Amino acid sequence: MIIPPIEVSVNIRPLHNYCTVQSAPFAFVSTNSICQGKAVSGLWPHVLGNSLEIKFAYTSFKWANLASYNAGVTVVVVGVAPKSGLNKRLFVTTQNNSIETREIKYINAYLVSGPEVYVEPRNESLSGLNVMAFGNMPIDGGFLSFTKDEIVSAGLSEGFRDRYMRRIYGGAEYVRGLNRYCFWVGDEDPGEATEEPTIKSRLAQVEKFRNESRRTATQQLAKEPYRFGWVAQNGNELVTLLPRILSERREYITVGHEPVGTLTTDQAYALYDAPLWNMALIASRLHLVWIGTVCGKLKTDFRYSNTLGWNTFPVPLLTEQNKADLTACAENILLAREAHFPATIADLYDPDNMPVNLRHAHERNDEVLERIYIGRRFKNDTERLEKLFELYTKMTAAANKMPAKKTTRGKKA
Repeated sequence: MIIPPIEVSVNIRPLHNYCTVQSAPFAFVSTNSICQGKAVSGLWPHVLGNSLEIKFAYTSFKWANLASYNAGVTVVVVGVAPKSGLNKRLFVTTQNNSIETREIKYINAYLVSGPEVYVEPRNESLSGLNVMAFGNMPIDGGFLSFTKDEIVSAGLSEGFRDRYMRRIYGGAEYVRGLNRYCFWVGDEDPGEATEEPTIKSRLAQVEKFRNESRRTATQQLAKEPYRFGWVAQNGNELVTLLPRILSERREYITVGHEPVGTLTTDQAYALYDAPLWNMALIASRLHLVWIGTVCGKLKTDFRYSNTLGWNTFPVPLLTEQNKADLTACAENILLAREAHFPATIADLYDPDNMPVNLRHAHERNDEVLERIYIGRRFKNDTERLEKLFELYTKMTAAANKMPAKKTTRGKKA
């Protein structure tokens, strides 16, 4: 039985009951969102219950129609039937749009060969990786933020600029190479800095903005208009950052490594003072396919999540040599980018114009990391996901036997 595309909110219990009682299989034809991100754990346990399984599936493919402009969507086809000991059939769309048919023992709700598993957000890294946090939240109405021209026109002294004006990135600023700065005092006493005419005017606007908020917590922040509303860093760290929303077109996650003094906003995720080999993990094809599968998308773009994507990312135990090798790979990526200065990240990661040396640096990074996982390069993304889910299942089983640790970062000003 073929049914129309469904939303997670649809009551699917009658379908489950019908299949169970009548032993009649059915199939979903739907947008691929039902097999990605949080929708998986919200939908599929109710569909499958304890008695059903995915019998066959077609992984994501473009389905064009006869509507104006040949509109199309990315869909999956998933067949559900009572559990049996028979092999399952998975149809995978390859890069050249041909169909590869695979006979396998299991198909999970992510349409990956593997037992039933649902990836849930975690408060700490499954693999013991560095804490990834939201950046700072100014909650300022934009008044603590400055363009380069605004700083120049304000006539601020060089000493004042060096001490109080910091480069700050959200995801868009980093990828597009936009120059954005902010007034920053961190934990210190702002002293006479708040009396500088331009700053004093801006702080009065911040105070007004916060006082007019309907939220009591924001109104309380008006007492110190010179501080950000939520502070995630002290401002003296090395910063590894990446956007919260990632373009579907790019072949790699646009992760950066910025010098001490760089600030981030809550439109980016960040690791603070993390070893450089963490960047190699984030920049890998392995991590991208994991994020695309377990985090889902916002429209057509990948939606990154620290708790659902980074904290669940399964990484084998790394030796010191592994970390040194990955550090060298990250350095090579940064050097390849630097060779094309002043090209922006958006320019460099345009899939149609990616520089050869940068592509080679990423391919080398993928080779080094994938050899850590299986001793060779993976054949394709399907194989990558199968290994990641296999490792995730083993690691979560081990982690569930240990008491959880609570990890937090960030503070109110």
